[in-house]
Amino acid sequence: MNKKLVCILCPQGCPISVDYTENELGTVNVISVEGAKCARGEFWAREEVENPVRTVTSSIRVVNGDLPLLSVRTDKPIPKKRIFDVMNIIKNLQVNAPVKRGEIIVENILDLGANLIATRTVKRVNGEE
Repeated sequence: MNKKLVCILCPQGCPISVDYTENELGTVNVISVEGAKCARGEFWAREEVENPVRTVTSSIRVVNGDLPLLSVRTDKPIPKKRIFDVMNIIKNLQVNAPVKRGEIIVENILDLGANLIATRTVKRVNGEE
């Protein structure tokens, strides 16, 4: 099998071609990487084919906050195939203000080794809920 990629690590945007095999269990084995002008690009292309990962960013509802939503992200990349599982958890979350930037909202989400953290501070507003 072959996958065409454009490297995202620097402005050069090298076109990369990755030849690989995939067994019936979905395990990928990279055979060759062509087109990368540096070792970083080759490493990235291998990882992108064998085990693509992404940092998830989203927002959750805030109760009694000066803002209605809190921006959050995972503090480490997670497997791309688990993004929808993580989003299903996130869509049901809400927090009570105050929340500080960097505060862990969900520790070790779905046992993936990544925490869901607040990316900004939301102050508490006094008044009715």
